[in-house]
Amino acid sequence: MTLWSGRFTSSMSASLWELSESYSFDHVLYSYDIAGSRAHVRTLVAAGLVSEDEAAAIAGALDEVESEFDRGTFVRAATDEDIHMAIERRVTEIAGDAGAKLHTARSRNDQVATTVRLFARDATVEVARGALDLVDALADAADRHPGASLPGYTHLQRAQPVLLVHHLSAHAWALLRDVDRLLDARERLNVSPLGAGALAGTSLPIDPEVAAALLGFDGTVANSMDAVSDRDFVAEVLFTLALLGVHLSRLGEELVLWTSSEFGFATLGDEFTTGSSMLPQKKNSDVAELARAKSGRLVGNLVTVLTVLKGLPLAYNRDLQEDKEPLFDSLRQVLLVLRALAGAYGSLAFATQSAADAAGDEWLVAIDLAERLVQSGVPFRQAHERVGGWVARAVADSTSLAAVVATSDDAALLADSFAPGASLRARRSPGAAGPDAAPVQRARLDGARRDAAARVADLVGE
Repeated sequence: MTLWSGRFTSSMSASLWELSESYSFDHVLYSYDIAGSRAHVRTLVAAGLVSEDEAAAIAGALDEVESEFDRGTFVRAATDEDIHMAIERRVTEIAGDAGAKLHTARSRNDQVATTVRLFARDATVEVARGALDLVDALADAADRHPGASLPGYTHLQRAQPVLLVHHLSAHAWALLRDVDRLLDARERLNVSPLGAGALAGTSLPIDPEVAAALLGFDGTVANSMDAVSDRDFVAEVLFTLALLGVHLSRLGEELVLWTSSEFGFATLGDEFTTGSSMLPQKKNSDVAELARAKSGRLVGNLVTVLTVLKGLPLAYNRDLQEDKEPLFDSLRQVLLVLRALAGAYGSLAFATQSAADAAGDEWLVAIDLAERLVQSGVPFRQAHERVGGWVARAVADSTSLAAVVATSDDAALLADSFAPGASLRARRSPGAAGPDAAPVQRARLDGARRDAAARVADLVGE
């Protein structure tokens, strides 16, 4: 018999049960459901609906149930449709009539919404910490290769030389934006739906602020129908995880390129690579390929939830049960990728000379030539045209750009433009890729990282 069977004369069909049950995946929420129930009991006590003795019996039963889950000894009954009904059923077995009062002034609708918010609140912090660890791994990889340079690319073609620290810092800034979005999402979701009941509240004299304060929520949801039907916070967290996944995919893609023989810019440690079942010489950067692939899964989970939500009438609909598996899966996958990529970058050995040789490609000096002409008074568009002509001539004559420039009327002005490292050193505007701009950028990045870490620590009371 289920906890809602009073109105029914026959039991649920096996096919509907298999479609309907969610215990198989939502049991991971047990600690959050129990936390919500503890707070709800205090709300009932404050309203005079449960005595202190009854509250103590319920609290003891909740403690015992949580211990059973922690030890892996909890036994699911055949009628336990979801984790919420399983816990209430077991509490009632332990606490008797007092346990039967646990669900007073509460529906599974506001109960589930509260439980998922509590879960998502912790999940955002866990992912933020993982992202900050990856930021640290990127900074450490740059520090192990001071002064290293490589070509910066547009359209996957060499464009201008950049420092390795500049390149990796670009990824770090994207990750810090992800952290910011995660914590912003956490702030918005941190309101309690308890007290909304099924959709319209309750006639019983409860104060929802009691449970909200005990659970660390910033307040309560203002509208009872919105409280039980809102899954914006799930969609927002999934979006943030999906965008983080896109950034991780970009990191993975570059590792795939850099560790290929064609680029030869880096190698990963053996502990973060795999071999081939057939080809003895292979050392594959599978960690990067999987990071790249997981982004599709994260985007797919977001699309799943948005599609579920798009046509639902107010208030609660059973469709909302489908919010959990995508959320659980995205959290698990993004944490796996964050940890693996942090380890991979921790093992990265950058091929400094090979990358520097590529960064020294003379074609990358073209913009420097144009800007030197600008400094001498030539309008930029005319300078661009003049340098483009030199490039075209060098290509046509199969000669070097330096040789063509040496025969031009501007040879004296541009004589030192091809010196080793000159192009990189010329990148000195604020935020630029050269060594003069690097210290200020690193200080800004380190400061932003500290601020993000402090924000995380403040949220969890560390």
